[in-house]
Amino acid sequence: MVRQKLEQFAAAYDWAEERNTDLGDDQSSIHYPAVFLFIGDKSKEAIRPLMQMNEKKWENSEGLIYIHAGTEGEPAAVDGQRTPGHERMPNGEQLSAYGEAPEAQIKERSQAGQPIKTPGAAGMQGWGASSQSGATSSARLLHYRIPVTVQEGSAAPTSRRDIYRQFYEAGEGLPALNRVLRQASGALAEYGRLYPSFDRVRLSIITRVDDPLNVFVPEISLLAEAIFRQSFKAVQLDLYALISEREGAEAFGYSSSLGVAFLRELELMQQPDYEFSAPLHVTEDGISIPVTHSPSPLFDLVYVLSDRDERGIASLNGMQGCYEIISHISLLKNRQQKEQAWGANNPAYNNTSFKNNIMTESGRQGFVSAGLSKVKRPNQSIALAVLYHFYRGLLERMKQEPPLSGAEKLSFFGLDAAALERAAGSMLPPAEGLSEMHGLMTNDVSYSAIRKLSLREAEETLFGGGGEEFFRSNFQEEAARHLKGFGAAEWLDQAVTRSLEQHPDVQIYALSAWTGERDEDAGVAVQLRNSRRETELLLASAKAELEQFRQGRVEEQSFPRVPLMDRHNLRSLIRYLFDNIYSRKRDILLLETRLKLIAKLEEAMQALHSRYRTEIMQLEALEQELRDTALGSIKTADDYIGQNIMEYYERVTADLMEQWEAKRGRQAFFAEGALGDSRRLLENGTDGLTERLIEVCRKTILASPLFSRTFEEELLQRANVTVEYGNKTVLTKGELFKKLYRILEDNAAIQVRLYDYTQEHRYEEKYVFGDYTSELVQHIFRADETSRIYKLGCVHEKRSSGLEKLNLMGGFHLEDLMYYLNGKVYYETYSQNGYEFHGIDRALLPKLR
Repeated sequence: MVRQKLEQFAAAYDWAEERNTDLGDDQSSIHYPAVFLFIGDKSKEAIRPLMQMNEKKWENSEGLIYIHAGTEGEPAAVDGQRTPGHERMPNGEQLSAYGEAPEAQIKERSQAGQPIKTPGAAGMQGWGASSQSGATSSARLLHYRIPVTVQEGSAAPTSRRDIYRQFYEAGEGLPALNRVLRQASGALAEYGRLYPSFDRVRLSIITRVDDPLNVFVPEISLLAEAIFRQSFKAVQLDLYALISEREGAEAFGYSSSLGVAFLRELELMQQPDYEFSAPLHVTEDGISIPVTHSPSPLFDLVYVLSDRDERGIASLNGMQGCYEIISHISLLKNRQQKEQAWGANNPAYNNTSFKNNIMTESGRQGFVSAGLSKVKRPNQSIALAVLYHFYRGLLERMKQEPPLSGAEKLSFFGLDAAALERAAGSMLPPAEGLSEMHGLMTNDVSYSAIRKLSLREAEETLFGGGGEEFFRSNFQEEAARHLKGFGAAEWLDQAVTRSLEQHPDVQIYALSAWTGERDEDAGVAVQLRNSRRETELLLASAKAELEQFRQGRVEEQSFPRVPLMDRHNLRSLIRYLFDNIYSRKRDILLLETRLKLIAKLEEAMQALHSRYRTEIMQLEALEQELRDTALGSIKTADDYIGQNIMEYYERVTADLMEQWEAKRGRQAFFAEGALGDSRRLLENGTDGLTERLIEVCRKTILASPLFSRTFEEELLQRANVTVEYGNKTVLTKGELFKKLYRILEDNAAIQVRLYDYTQEHRYEEKYVFGDYTSELVQHIFRADETSRIYKLGCVHEKRSSGLEKLNLMGGFHLEDLMYYLNGKVYYETYSQNGYEFHGIDRALLPKLR
């Protein structure tokens, strides 16, 4: 649970930092309504990440519509993730802005005349409820269940052909599909106010090449286009064909055959003379209307994306990078243009121009791929590193032991001699109660009869056991009753609580040390044990003295006697006995009570020390958890972008903690408004402490302006943190920009493997997503200005937290794909062995290349 809370905290901080207008960052908006259509069960996993990315990056993303067509049930959440609009901060606030309630954000936007956006308000509100039509839906996500049965693996040689026929034979499939697409069209109309233009809609189809359900790509795509054309003047279709070479490593033969089969069909769909006609449009009365596609390529552009780049290197995040590319391409092609003063120097993306540049002289349309790289402040790693160093700083403060003497430590726990004396004395009846013994009945004995006896024998002769009985019932039993009800643990806790008011600098580490056995010189446990031994000696001495006294003869005692006055002398003896024996017995009882009291306190002290040690072990285990989580997060960052995070933010956090204490007092972090008493940190377990720690760190440390610097400034400071003064190897800003430029270029490798890296029709365009006016972006534009053979543009977004670079490459064809060349032999072999991979007649397909 702690690790989960830390990850949520880091994600929340990163989310908020990217959306924090105080940093100068903003979001882009898309110009036309957009629909993302996922075809096939294997494409289902792309839905949630793509929704989250769009929600995070696009200001009017709550107007997007997502449709999934597959044979499985409703798409499930990925690893329990929630939509960004529904994320909550550890303190329970809605994550609309870091540390800001959504109401405040809405009010601010409204007053500023900006579009009002409540994250998640219209967004992904679950996956909807099933209906009899075969479709499930929510506000923005619709699910269509294709009424076919897919047999998995190579054991189904005609599966792809069979499911194509099943679809047309099943009567309920088309009406349900029509209803889902009409529902999507109606939902777009409801969100129309979010877009600057409602003339056209951009429809992005996403599918996996090895998913047999992509056999329905023409039908579903063209029906969607036909239905959307009833509400929009134009519909632009793009296809994203995803290749997972990692997954294909196990079932490479059959999986590759499926992929090649779809790519052959895709080449057919993109031919200039491609035609299609089928009765797909179904009215509510069951009347079918043909959907016709006149001779032309089906898709505006086809993007082929793989989890291996053009160098053959597998992506660490699997298909996640491909999903990010889809989001960025969608924004690039559909971004609402804001006022810019750099038109000539910063050319915008032109889709028509791009298409023309990737088309051969014969009119053959080329495929497109892309690569995406990012350099940004590693906010998640920074947040976790700061939290770790903040907690470590708190522990260091808790370990500082104030200079109290041994006597002061005893007094701190209420264990000094005076306190113990008062505690033991309060358990005994007052000494005045002994006077009541004078009323005891005596036996009829004369003084002369007992004067030769010892005091013990004389008392026994006079009172039998009456004196002992009186003392036992009135003193010993009363003391035992009070002692039994004495709560040693409560005594210690109350004493510590009182003492902390006078010594607020005493923390749990000092309490643990003082209550333990290690401090032999001034440890409270040691001193308490010494006090016990001292009491034992006093008790033994008192008992011996009493015993010796009681053995003395009556006639040898120095009480007043009068000759020949036997009765007077007897009364004097009785008074002497009570005053000298039972007052001593009370003193002995007081010592015995004190000894038992000390024994109870020693036992309670051991339990208290054990409790403190257990809590300290939990505190230190949390420290290790924080450290491991921070280091694990840093490892996921780029080696250069993530350098020196721990070293740099150790200094930053320490300085900020000292500044906070300088303003609010040395114990500011342990005040009630912050973490509170260090003894109470774990009252709600480590989960509760983690939540409280995050809240205090966010308020006291992460709110500092030091965390609002631009990405370049922060990285430059961090890169030089370990360089000593006067060292000539200090990294300059120019050198930093060169390194970042190279990182951006190297990491934006095209996400598809081609047989020839410099194939004949290769055409490239590159776009930076960031602040065009920033020094880093200007450096990128100047880097290869004289030798540049590609188009370079910037999608201007005011931001200081980093930037992204999207490399587009188009013009390659089916036969250029390594995936196709490697899979063709399996496709041909499987086909020769009776496997059927196509729903349409193979004779209609282009020849194998």
